[in-house]
Amino acid sequence: MKFKSGFVAIIGRPNVGKSTLMNQVIGQKIAIMSDKPQTTRNKIHGVYTANNSQIVFLDTPGIHKRQSKLGDYMNQTAMSTLHEVEAVLFLVDASEGMGGGDRYIAEQLNSIKTPVILVMNKIDKIEPEALLPMITEYNKLHEFAEIVPISAKMGSNVNTLLEQVQKYLPEGPQYYPDDQITDHPEQFVCAELIREKILHLTREEVPHSIAVAIEDMSVEPNGVVHISAVIFVERDSQKGIIIGKQGALLKEVGRRARTDIENLLGSKIFLELWVKVKKDWRNQDRVLRDLGFHKDQ
Repeated sequence: MKFKSGFVAIIGRPNVGKSTLMNQVIGQKIAIMSDKPQTTRNKIHGVYTANNSQIVFLDTPGIHKRQSKLGDYMNQTAMSTLHEVEAVLFLVDASEGMGGGDRYIAEQLNSIKTPVILVMNKIDKIEPEALLPMITEYNKLHEFAEIVPISAKMGSNVNTLLEQVQKYLPEGPQYYPDDQITDHPEQFVCAELIREKILHLTREEVPHSIAVAIEDMSVEPNGVVHISAVIFVERDSQKGIIIGKQGALLKEVGRRARTDIENLLGSKIFLELWVKVKKDWRNQDRVLRDLGFHKDQ
């Protein structure tokens, strides 16, 4: 059989399971997950390689009503992928039913010629008979190339989804080696894993106000990887929350992040975390650029 390869975008409103699906397909955590909207901010590239094909998945930020320049960046990042790929996976939450965000995204999809596969996620949370009426409703919004119900968390029907995706791949080269699962540098994934732990441990306005940058990453003579990371917040009060009483919350962030980063790198790490205030960073173009948010990505 000839080798097939291509790029596939995963698109959908916030919190429908895009990153969960990406990690399930790849078999390792490369996209962070939380129950907070706007967890994913950049396009995350995950590489799935089979015997006769390679799919490069793009996990995009959830499309949402913008509240800052960062929100603009995230929406533009998500929508710009639609014209660059062989297929689009439109992920929806079957357990919640159709919402206004789903309708908005479907309208955008009507303006592209790329094949769109409707992926109905979280079917483990609904009764089977509820699925058909929901499919009928979604079919009124767009002419989908395929419709595949799955549970990304449980892995149910994910192999079927991969088989459907492969139908839309052209013959092409293998872009990445067999053992490469992402094209993002290790520093990016490490920073995201630290941010994920903060999302899990904080509430209210804090999660959206943080960014993480790796300032130094080096291997010591004993083989331990030394990582120095800065957590940026927008206000002094948020700095206090992130540090916690007697540094307790920051220590817990470090403890949890260290475990995931050691699994990622396959080696022991020494992790230093610092917290700095960058006032209103989400609306400052220069700061956004410095933190890696580029509109031309």
